[in-house]
Amino acid sequence: MNIKNNIPNKKGFFGEYGGQFVPEGLKIAMNNLTKDYLKIKKDKTFKKEFVELMNNYVGRPSALYFARNLSKKYGCKIYFKREDLNHTGAHKINNTIGQALLAKRIGIKKIIAETGAGQHGVATATAAALMGLECEIFMGEIDAKKQMMNIYRMQLLGAKVNVVKKGGRTLKDAVDAALEYYMHHPEVFYLLGSVVGPHPYPMMVRDFQSIIGKEAKKQIKKQEGRLPDYLVACVGGGSNAIGLFYDFIPNKQVKLIGVEPAGKGLKTGKHAATMTLGKPGVLHGFYSYLLQDKDGNPLPVYSIASGLDYPGVGPEQSFLKDIKRAEFKHVTDAEALAAFHETSRIEGIIPALETSHALAYSFKLAKKLRKDQIIIVNFSGRGDKDVEFVASLH
Repeated sequence: MNIKNNIPNKKGFFGEYGGQFVPEGLKIAMNNLTKDYLKIKKDKTFKKEFVELMNNYVGRPSALYFARNLSKKYGCKIYFKREDLNHTGAHKINNTIGQALLAKRIGIKKIIAETGAGQHGVATATAAALMGLECEIFMGEIDAKKQMMNIYRMQLLGAKVNVVKKGGRTLKDAVDAALEYYMHHPEVFYLLGSVVGPHPYPMMVRDFQSIIGKEAKKQIKKQEGRLPDYLVACVGGGSNAIGLFYDFIPNKQVKLIGVEPAGKGLKTGKHAATMTLGKPGVLHGFYSYLLQDKDGNPLPVYSIASGLDYPGVGPEQSFLKDIKRAEFKHVTDAEALAAFHETSRIEGIIPALETSHALAYSFKLAKKLRKDQIIIVNFSGRGDKDVEFVASLH
C-alpha cells in the first residue's frame, strides 16, 4: 500500500478494507470495468472533455468562501468549500459526469443509480440527459417521502424513478435494489454515488471527487498563504469527505475530521454512526466498518439527513481511521438542525442537512481554537431540497 498516494492495491484493498466480495459473474464485470477505467482515465481526450465539462457545465472551480460572520462569532477562521454552487447543487455532479463520460466511452447506452437524499439521483439524471443515455434510479420509500421535489427533478430530466419499499426503505435498500437489477442486466452501467461498493468504485469515485481537495489546497494557499489546520466533512458513504481529504493526506499537519449522524442519540439505536459504533464487515461487495448485528447483518440506520442513513462507510475512510490519519466524530439531529438554521440566518447560506452535520461539529471545534487557526468545511450541498421537510417539523 502506497500511503503517500493512498491508492488501493490491484485487488482493490486499502490496507485490509475494500476488495470485491461479489458473485463470480459480477466480479468479471467489475474487473472489466477496472481495466476500462484505468485505460480511459489516462486518455488525453477523456481528460480534456472532463475538465471542460467541470469548468463550463458544472461551474468549477467552486469558491472557497471565508464565512466572516460565523468566524467572528466562533473566534477562528472558518472557510466553506462551496460545492453547493455546482450545477445541481452538490458535489455529486463531479462523479456523475466522470462516470457517465466513462460509460459513453465504453459504449453503454443505459445507466442506473441509487440515491438517498436525491442529490446523486438528480446529478445522475442530469449527466444522462447531457450524454444522451437512458437512466433509471432507485430510491428508498422513506427518503422519497422526504424528497418529492428531487424525484420530480429526476423525472423532469428523463429518468425513471423506482421507489424501493423493501427492508428499511432507505439508502442501503436502494443500493440493494440497484445491485440486484445490475446482476440481472449486465449490459447497463451502474453509476454508484459514493466511495463504497466493490473495486473499482471506491477508487474511481474518489478520483473524480478529489478535484474538491485539489482546488481547496490551491485556494487556501492563495487566500491565507498556508494550509488549513482542520478539514471537516460529513460522512455517510464518504465521497464528499474523501474528495476534500485526499489531496491533503500527505500533509500531516492538517487534521482530517469526518462527522457522522448520531441521529436521535447513540443509545437510542436511531443513528448511523458507523465509525463510532461499527465493526469491520462485508456490505454491498466491500469490506469496511459496518453497523451490524451479532450475525454480521447490517443494522437498520436512521438520520434526519437522507444522504447519511447508510450502515457502512467507504473502505479508504476505514483505512484512514485505523492508521489514525483521520478522526470521526458524531452529531445529533438536533445539533445539525441548529447549525442549519444558524448558518442560514448568520451567513445567508442555506446548507443541506448533510452539510449541517459538518457545520455543527465545526462550530464546537471552533470554540476551542485560536483566532488565527483555520477550518475548511466541505459545504457538500445546498439546502433547497430540505427546506420543505424542515418546515414540516415546526
